[in-house]
Amino acid sequence: MSREQLAVQRARKSFQTGKSKPLEYRIHQLKSLLRFITERRRDIADAVKKDLGKSANGTELFETLGLEGEIKLAIGKLAEWAAPRPVEKNLLTITDEVYVQPEPLGVVLIIGAWNYPWSVTLQPLVAAIAAGNAAIIKPSEVSSNSSKVMEELLPQYLDKDLFPVVTGGVSETQELLKQKFDHVFYTGSSTVGRIVMEAAARHLTPVTLELGGKSPCYIDKSCDISMACRRITWGKFVNCGQTCIAPDFVLCEPSIQSRVVEEIKKCIKEFYTENPETFEDYGRIINQHHFKRLMGLMEGSTVAVGGGSDESQCYIAPTVLQDVTGESKVMKEEIFGPLLPIITVSGVDEAIQFINEREKPLVLYVFSNDNKLIKRVIAETSSGALLANDCLVHFTVSALPFGGVGNSGMGCYHGLHGFNQLSHLRSCLIKQLNMEAFNNMRYPPHTDKKLGWARFFLLKQLNVGRLRRMALLAALAGLAAFVVQRFLQWG
Repeated sequence: MSREQLAVQRARKSFQTGKSKPLEYRIHQLKSLLRFITERRRDIADAVKKDLGKSANGTELFETLGLEGEIKLAIGKLAEWAAPRPVEKNLLTITDEVYVQPEPLGVVLIIGAWNYPWSVTLQPLVAAIAAGNAAIIKPSEVSSNSSKVMEELLPQYLDKDLFPVVTGGVSETQELLKQKFDHVFYTGSSTVGRIVMEAAARHLTPVTLELGGKSPCYIDKSCDISMACRRITWGKFVNCGQTCIAPDFVLCEPSIQSRVVEEIKKCIKEFYTENPETFEDYGRIINQHHFKRLMGLMEGSTVAVGGGSDESQCYIAPTVLQDVTGESKVMKEEIFGPLLPIITVSGVDEAIQFINEREKPLVLYVFSNDNKLIKRVIAETSSGALLANDCLVHFTVSALPFGGVGNSGMGCYHGLHGFNQLSHLRSCLIKQLNMEAFNNMRYPPHTDKKLGWARFFLLKQLNVGRLRRMALLAALAGLAAFVVQRFLQWG
């Protein structure tokens, strides 16, 4: 039996004991995960520095801070999330108990990504624990230092049987995907996402696929271009462009292209100094393979800003490309690096057409002072999310579902959405063994009279909240009438 098979077997056996289901146990595990993050902050930062060249402050800001927020939210809201959820009744079920009960799915496989090796691996784990599941954690082998730290230190804080960390490369992941899971949560590329989905389908296992794609960024010429470019520069080049929701390319009118280039150039200098290569908060490309891939994507485009590189350091400067078309090499795949192509369009009509001719993106950015234009883009396009006049920050809102659509993914998480995603929302109806005369309408023979009564009772929706409000109003009206009557008697 393989190491991967043994880990899954132990997790399922442990789950079947029921120890992951009590809310007290889930909260204990969530608090242990929070303690891991706070106590091992230095180990996490050191690993990310080795993997991606990111500073300690950058790691806290973009990896662990949001993770801490998700854990604290889950701890505070778990009793509410896990409670039975009453639903509207019809007249046939007016005296019955009718509700939705969230219950754990079972054993979840979480396959993390290398670009944010802690955040995108452990945030799904928060949802899995909160929902009462067991989870196999598979960090990306590409971010090898983070993977090693996770394997060595996380089991010191979490239940080793319920939440094992399984490391390794392609062969180990393939072995894991041969096993039966109750849900697979994958973050990564669309190419591998198809492989994961195909493997899960053999066991009829549902999947959450957090993928990516080419997220467009349209700049309306009437907006504050200086402010727009400041926010776009930040969103694009944070983590050296290796962010699934980074603006992949800019769409703007030819009349503002040179202004956009100049403003982004100024912001790069402000954020990363004259020499980003020596600046602490500008990281590195993850490995030589991706460095060479990115350098190849620049072929055929004009470098307007940046373009410098050092293969030995996996360094590519923040770069802006112009003279780019939809057929350019850089437009053929998700960039996932510090290259920002600018494509000129005649206006919002052509921008919408350009976006709709391509796969649905993970996020669509639009910068404009015109609220009608923003609402039009929302109405006439489709994407996992739409963010107007900023970049990335929708990821920080736990009340918003984070996920893609079409080629950019399926399913979502964050906050309650993650809890629901990794729960089975079980329909429950509890009747009493009485009032049989009332139920006779459903028994044979099915006469016209019975059908008429059935139509009335089944199709008449009962709004319990409205009934309560009407009853309260009736009671208040009765009370008022009584007070008036007594007042008149006294008078």
